[in-house]
Amino acid sequence: MKLGYVITYVPDVEASLGFFTRAFGFERRFLHESGTYGELSTGEITLAFAAHALGDGNFAGGHVHADASPQPLGMEIAIVTDDVPAAHAQAIRHGARELSPPAQKPWGQTVSYVRAPDGLLIEICTPVSA
Repeated sequence: MKLGYVITYVPDVEASLGFFTRAFGFERRFLHESGTYGELSTGEITLAFAAHALGDGNFAGGHVHADASPQPLGMEIAIVTDDVPAAHAQAIRHGARELSPPAQKPWGQTVSYVRAPDGLLIEICTPVSA
């Protein structure tokens, strides 16, 4: 087995695809004609977005809407780069909200946190040294 997709439910699939394309340079791979599902090419794992309506239809009790939650959800995606300060600044320029500026961790990794306009928690980090 392997992890193939990370899917987040969002208020506007096309807007989320646009944010990640502009802020991080990912290519849009697919947007369904209904506008309710889309994917980005990010490397080995596909980052995908689905409309809240699909999530509400998949789960009888609904789901937590990250964009409506005052706090970030207890999960994140991590985007790895050699230049965290530049990627962090670019994400903010394109609408992300800063949660934690770039900082060096005791193990040598540089890490920052932003929240995407759709509510998704994003860690921007350098690779972890072996």
